[in-house]
Amino acid sequence: MAPGGLGAAGALARGAGALRGPAGRGARGLAGGGGPAAGSGEEFARPYRPAPPHSFTVVHKNGLDILHDPWYNKGSAFSMFERNLLALRGLLPPCPKPFDLQKRKVLDEYYHGIAEVAPGDEIVTEDSIRRWRVLQNLKDRNETLYYRILKDNLEEMCPIVYTPTVGWACQNFSTTYNRPHGMFFSTSDRGNMATMVHNWPAHEVDAIVVTDGSRILGLGDLGVNGLGISMGKLDMYVAGGGFHPDRVMPVVLDVGTNNMELLRDPRYIGLRQERLSGKAYLDIVDEFVSAVTSRWPKVLIQFEDFHSGVANALLERYRYTHLVFNDDIQGTAATVLGGVYGALSLRDKSPADITQQTFVFAGAGSAGMGVVGALARAMQRHGLSAEESAARFWIVDKDGLVTRERAGDQLEGEVGNFARQGEGADMEGASLLDVIRHAKPTVLIGLSAVRNLFKKEELRALADNAERPLVMALSNPTQRLECTVEQAVEYTEGRCIYASGSPQKHFTYNGRTFRASQANNVYIFPGLALGAVLSGARYISDSMVMAAAEELPKHITPDCQAEGAIYPLLGDMDSISAHIALAVIKQARSEGCCRGDVLEVLDDEEELFRWVRANMFQPNYSKYVYRPPGIEE
Repeated sequence: MAPGGLGAAGALARGAGALRGPAGRGARGLAGGGGPAAGSGEEFARPYRPAPPHSFTVVHKNGLDILHDPWYNKGSAFSMFERNLLALRGLLPPCPKPFDLQKRKVLDEYYHGIAEVAPGDEIVTEDSIRRWRVLQNLKDRNETLYYRILKDNLEEMCPIVYTPTVGWACQNFSTTYNRPHGMFFSTSDRGNMATMVHNWPAHEVDAIVVTDGSRILGLGDLGVNGLGISMGKLDMYVAGGGFHPDRVMPVVLDVGTNNMELLRDPRYIGLRQERLSGKAYLDIVDEFVSAVTSRWPKVLIQFEDFHSGVANALLERYRYTHLVFNDDIQGTAATVLGGVYGALSLRDKSPADITQQTFVFAGAGSAGMGVVGALARAMQRHGLSAEESAARFWIVDKDGLVTRERAGDQLEGEVGNFARQGEGADMEGASLLDVIRHAKPTVLIGLSAVRNLFKKEELRALADNAERPLVMALSNPTQRLECTVEQAVEYTEGRCIYASGSPQKHFTYNGRTFRASQANNVYIFPGLALGAVLSGARYISDSMVMAAAEELPKHITPDCQAEGAIYPLLGDMDSISAHIALAVIKQARSEGCCRGDVLEVLDDEEELFRWVRANMFQPNYSKYVYRPPGIEE
């Protein structure tokens, strides 16, 4: 990835596309051209007649150029015939919308607004939404200024453009959608995806974030509205990981939705059909992966918010043949592992002491089991066998403690590997409280999406049996937190170390400030992706993910540690991502899978780090010059 990416060349291309010439706005009244020559006087000899209502207007633009032209743009009202003719397929939601519905959407917002927030949500407020809209409007006008402001104020603005406000943005995506910022691939595009990818204007794409909208945060099936999460993730790639905004692409796979509320909503912009499954679903994903890697062979693909029934299967399907990772499984796992290492440091313990910890997990979905697997591998890295590491975990799902007594079809995949046997095997279905009392854990982790699951009794039982327990309430968005920092600190009488999935204000208890660390995947995925892309790796291994996790806690400042922080400051993301990328590249080198330009700087670590920094995009203005089409350089 070159230091400037598309840089000035991309800006020139966009600028040229926006110019008005003879084929611009002045041509709009012609039904195909052929009028009298301007200035001949003949044009005044004919009476004015408006163009007939169903005539065609010849345009000299296509793709994003026409969508960014306020005169010619029809938004989602372009017919499928026009989309194919004008290279718009995939740049717009898959279902064309009539003019009347577009008018209704605007008038609904005009009269009623859209700033609705979940009852009792203290984080995503109307002011959060106002700020989100200010930033999105800026992004539409001036991306360089947008990313400069975001990068310089990341700690403050991350909750606005990413978690938790991004959850609101996804829920309201169909209502707020105004202009394209990504690509839509749908079941109606079968057989066309290899052609569609060429509608995206960038000649080079380094990273794609793709979702099928089936499990957005803790909000469930949001269908095509899930594109909002892909957009939010890639904002963090740019502002936190140094990717160039012209070389990333957000994507949603619209394979339908089982959310009946969306299917009944006339404003919903996705396909109105039940979600595909089985072979038909895999065929769509296969075609998408084949299409994008055919045009951009080195592109990294991040799978995002796929429901647990397919997330692991898709990761295993592609991880050894393509440069892919799943952030919910691997990114969350690395983030939590990094936080556990940070908590061990607060207890004056080393990373090797992870082998002495006992974990109770609430939640056995793909994210939860991905975390369990990563923690177990970390224990094995420090000397435990697979069986010994598995014995350190107690997994509780909606039916209680998971043991070998559970029905066989409920023990598939990773869950079965960590079902209790031996001690605790006779406690099948035991409640979370009973498990805490029996197991005496040092770490309690929640990825359950159940609000207030960690109640007073559970937290007090935890504190009764551990000197300084770690509580990680990781469900998103805010209204799904297993407990707040106030609850955790008060119910453990100030003895716990705390982290959450969504941001919270710091809490003062008995005169002491407790920093509410946020276990935010943004600490990991931008640097992990940057290292994978710059290394030229053909795959992302578990060891590369582990290297990212081990690097993260090295960047916690002493002042933050004094307040109980187990994660660094988000304001340092530029440096954090660079160091994580360096760790990933070094691990890739040890596995013999580096290729490309990185090979020239591998032997000198300081030079390698400078090279990484030099390849990270910085949002600053450059000077433009105009070169008319057809003029050679």
